[in-house]
Amino acid sequence: MRAPQDNSRYEPSQDDRYASQSQVGRPYSEPSNSYDRGSDRGYDRGYGRDRADYDPAPRRRYDYDDGTFSPNEIRDAGHSFFGSVSKGLANVIEYAFQKQGRPNGYILGEEVGGAFVAGLRYGEGWLYTRDAGRHKVFWQGPSIGYDAGAEGSKVMVLVYNLRDPNDMYRRFTGVEGSAYVVGGAGLTFQTWGDVVTAPIRSGIGLRLGASVGYLKYTRSPTWNPF
Repeated sequence: MRAPQDNSRYEPSQDDRYASQSQVGRPYSEPSNSYDRGSDRGYDRGYGRDRADYDPAPRRRYDYDDGTFSPNEIRDAGHSFFGSVSKGLANVIEYAFQKQGRPNGYILGEEVGGAFVAGLRYGEGWLYTRDAGRHKVFWQGPSIGYDAGAEGSKVMVLVYNLRDPNDMYRRFTGVEGSAYVVGGAGLTFQTWGDVVTAPIRSGIGLRLGASVGYLKYTRSPTWNPF
């Protein structure tokens, strides 16, 4: 009597035998997935941007790219603007960084020399930001602390916590006891809300009192300081 046929045993098909033979002796390699190629991933290269906008490498001079300016950048801007960076000016910039950290904007401008109108002083310049371009600014403030007849004073204003350039056009009041003057250069800290400014001045006619008071920034020139 013949034993019943066992149908439970697996018999590889012709395709299975071919596949197993073709892989014999070949080293293992991970399958390549087109969706996992680093250079093709949109979120690694700025999804939705034109390729012309890509940044091929981090800027060498920046310590990190968070929209702020480094001490070297501010010193370089001061050197170009003032013509040189004296020891006093360098010390004032260093002091500002120690107290407030890295600014995310700065203003370069000039105040009217020897023009006193009702005890006020007027200036104009440009606000520079990393992410929002540059913006024209005018300002008015008390002339207390300046010697009468002093020449026009160049001013650099460091700006901190500026989330919107429109927030620059406010009246910033001085922080009591924050005036710092050394080597013919000086600054004070002024605030409006969370935004902090540090006007830095250098030149003849500067005294400690020049940093006391307020500055009102506007989009267009005005004689009204209030």
